[in-house]
Amino acid sequence: AGKAHRLSTGGGEQLLPNLRAVGGGGVEGRDAIFKELGGGDFNRAFGFMGGGALQAEKLDHHPGGGNVYNKVHITLSTHDWGGVSERDINLASFGGGVAASLS
Repeated sequence: AGKAHRLSTGGGEQLLPNLRAVGGGGVEGRDAIFKELGGGDFNRAFGFMGGGALQAEKLDHHPGGGNVYNKVHITLSTHDWGGVSERDINLASFGGGVAASLS
């Protein structure tokens, strides 16, 4: 997956317009990205989390998150760097690309 490269402090801010379109945004008080994806039912949400876990493993990047019924919550930040890195951007892009599977 390669080495993560830290973006400048607040680097996740450049993604906010796109993240808001899929229910995401910044995290108050942290340099992190938060996404909430929802729709469909519990099985679709859990299936999305399984697919996300496989992609996270491929990228060697493991976000925080979970689900409540049909909503999936994901927090992306690269702990080694203390902020948003390219890995977070890549995983956020993957999540946004398959969010339609939850509807």
